[in-house]
Amino acid sequence: MALSILIANETMVGANLREDFIRFALDTGVLRFGEFLTKAGRKTPYFFNAGLFNDGQSLGRLADFYAKTLLDAGTEFDMLFGPAYKGIPLVAAVAMALSNRGRNVPFAYNRKEIKDHGEGGSLIGAPLKGRVVIVDDVISAGTSVNESVNVIHAVSAKPVAVLIALDRMERSGKEGHLSPHSAVQEVQQTHRIPVLSIANLDDLLHYLSLEGNTSLSQYRPAVEAYRQHYGA
Repeated sequence: MALSILIANETMVGANLREDFIRFALDTGVLRFGEFLTKAGRKTPYFFNAGLFNDGQSLGRLADFYAKTLLDAGTEFDMLFGPAYKGIPLVAAVAMALSNRGRNVPFAYNRKEIKDHGEGGSLIGAPLKGRVVIVDDVISAGTSVNESVNVIHAVSAKPVAVLIALDRMERSGKEGHLSPHSAVQEVQQTHRIPVLSIANLDDLLHYLSLEGNTSLSQYRPAVEAYRQHYGA
């Protein structure tokens, strides 16, 4: 009985974290509803722009969501890596949030172009070694993750997980040539590592159905229709 209660309590904590994150994203204007065009040319009824976490307070709170998600997952890791460019402020902030939670770990990030003076090279920060978690905002096509995995393997370190803010849970590819898998699923299958997200599209749909969210419930049919069409 005690174990059943513990599992139920852990599930509730996780659900609350996801709901709190979606509420936070809405309050900061990072998550919006309407009609938007994605990079893949899709018309989407919602848009998530992590670049709008652009002040100290919001970035600090975002980092704490990342840190809690990573620690709750139970993944064993030694350090963090942030791919340029969005991953750079994220990985630094998440490292600080982990430190505040009693887990002090090194971090590194890369630059797009190799520097031939000063410290040189393309990597900045702590030496890449051991078990590495890649920190990014979202996975759209998997390009950033693929490049990060190559960088990590090149120095004989081991990527053990990818940590992102939102999993859109939609199939990759273009209209008429959609993959049966999402970009997140493809990353997991290709590299055999888990992708940990603070929240996903199912969490968003659940949030839109909660009592008290009457002003948002109007968007649920459009988001549901998008999920039916593009969902992996």
